[in-house]
Amino acid sequence: MPKGSTFLAVFLLLVTSTSRAESWPGAEWSPGPQATGPAVEALQAYAFPQRDDATRKGVRTDALLVIQHGQVVYERYAGPTQRDTPHLTWSISKSIMATVLGVAYGQGLFQLHDPVAKFYPAFQAHPGVTLEHLLNWSSGVAWQEDYEYAPLNSSVVAMLYTLGHADMAGYTAGQGEDAPPGRSFRYSSGDSNALAAALRGIVGSQRYPDYPWTALFDPLGIRGAVWERDGSGTFVASSYAYLKARDLARIGLLMERNGRWQDRQLLPRAWVDFNRRAFAGYKPGQDEAVGGGQWWLNRSIDGARKPWPDAPADTFAALGHWGQALYVIPSAGLVIVRYGDDRDGSYRHNELLKLAMTAFGPKVQP
Repeated sequence: MPKGSTFLAVFLLLVTSTSRAESWPGAEWSPGPQATGPAVEALQAYAFPQRDDATRKGVRTDALLVIQHGQVVYERYAGPTQRDTPHLTWSISKSIMATVLGVAYGQGLFQLHDPVAKFYPAFQAHPGVTLEHLLNWSSGVAWQEDYEYAPLNSSVVAMLYTLGHADMAGYTAGQGEDAPPGRSFRYSSGDSNALAAALRGIVGSQRYPDYPWTALFDPLGIRGAVWERDGSGTFVASSYAYLKARDLARIGLLMERNGRWQDRQLLPRAWVDFNRRAFAGYKPGQDEAVGGGQWWLNRSIDGARKPWPDAPADTFAALGHWGQALYVIPSAGLVIVRYGDDRDGSYRHNELLKLAMTAFGPKVQP
């Protein structure tokens, strides 16, 4: 090949790679080249086995969407879920609220070290708890995050369905203290709902009902999001945001690109770094992944194995009950949304991530 042709080929390759890396969705995602082959078939076989709707056993994926370099490369739905179905995200709502708060942080409306009580007076019972403590699930407020297997001992069941459902943040504020703030990790849906109550004080009561939309959803082009509020009018940040898979992927792309959306730095880079920084008091094995700022990290802590050993170390995620997941893998340019209805613990994050990396991860050139 002539030297000029070689130079032109390299130049075009660089331009194409740059263009691909900077692809952004408009009103709809632009489909990229749809992946095929044995690796994709293996991923699909794991995610979509024959569905058992009678006993609700086994892996029961409702949606699997893979975005690579800003383009849709794989998409499939099952059960009652379709492309235009806002799906219950459960605890992915926590990471969404953290992202909304990131916009307010970028507007200079609060600092991480601010006491929660500054914005939510009910937390005067816990004067040493800061917004950073809530974001790190380290408030020290007494809490039992038990679900179906221990409902009588569960703080979260009482908050969502019985004693606290009319005012979930108030229920959390009324709990005692079992550790000094900032000292230890304890996953708590109460901490997340207290953040939602603090947001009202941060942005003001008039702006509050629309703030997730004006601050985050509208700039990202998210349409049709639903976020339930409790009897006090506070967003249920622990559990009750509903988004289409493609809309949730927009939040993943925002995080994958360090808070930038097209030509706008919607989230400060420092905020994204905080979300992706492991809480210093987290101990290996305390949860299914390493706790960050209301996001989950695939980090090795104190020499322990990564939570998802077959995924890159920079993988982070928003996770929810019954198999909801938003995985972000910056080193592979991947954003993966997985919605599910898993009731028996059959689904494994690492297995899906391993298969996804085989199908879509960087290929080693010979």
